[in-house]
Amino acid sequence: MRVFILTVVCLVNVIAFALYGIDKTKAKLDTWRIAEKSLLIWSFIGGIGGMVGMKIFRHKTLKPKFKAANTVGVLLNLVLIALLLMD
Repeated sequence: MRVFILTVVCLVNVIAFALYGIDKTKAKLDTWRIAEKSLLIWSFIGGIGGMVGMKIFRHKTLKPKFKAANTVGVLLNLVLIALLLMD
């Protein structure tokens, strides 16, 4: 079960990372964008991927709510991983 949960955590972070890249590309092309609400939710649950995506793609870096969502997400991810690895 532990491996499954860690796999899900990794997958969620990969998705959050990818969404930042997709949204940045769509912003440059001036096409349909990912809703801020969706990006914030993925940032909250996949904080590590969201934070890395935000930095690498230089996207949403000036928006405090995205910094906050990613920071909380990173902390939640780290606590969850630590709890899973303690047993």
